[in-house]
Amino acid sequence: MKRTLILGKEQLDVEFIHQDGASSLVWEGQAQPIDILELEPGCYSILMDGRSVEVRLDAAKSPDPETHAYRAMLYDGPYEFSLVDPRRALLAGAGTASAGGGVLSSPMPGKIVKLLVKTGEAVQEGQTLLVMEAMKMQNELKTSTTGVVSIVHVQEGATVETGAALITVAAAQG
Repeated sequence: MKRTLILGKEQLDVEFIHQDGASSLVWEGQAQPIDILELEPGCYSILMDGRSVEVRLDAAKSPDPETHAYRAMLYDGPYEFSLVDPRRALLAGAGTASAGGGVLSSPMPGKIVKLLVKTGEAVQEGQTLLVMEAMKMQNELKTSTTGVVSIVHVQEGATVETGAALITVAAAQG
């Protein structure tokens, strides 16, 4: 299970692997054997690199309801961090349409499942323009601008590569 761990302004891509009864934590390309034992709900004993640490996890409030934020109490004090699914990070940067208009491009390879707009249609910032299936999940791609759809570059059922132009939005005339 890959996740992006955010500690303050630092980001670290981590992966937890459990295989053949053994667990590893992978970051920066290095796998570290790790043993985790849940002592009680929210309290874990972690053995890694010959050191044992007791960690108490509490859910923390996050402005983004889809971000999993936590507070961990360790021997040297509290740490706050959040976990983000890497697909969300890709999709967050998917829309390149801005206040000046622009092209919504594909954040990853996938298949266009449903087009929700047509050429000439007015759209609002944050509106879903299409649904794309990637990595066995359906993802809604939204515009980051208000304007008019000037070109729909794809059709339903089309397979697209990363960076492919999907929909062009012309900025609203004010």
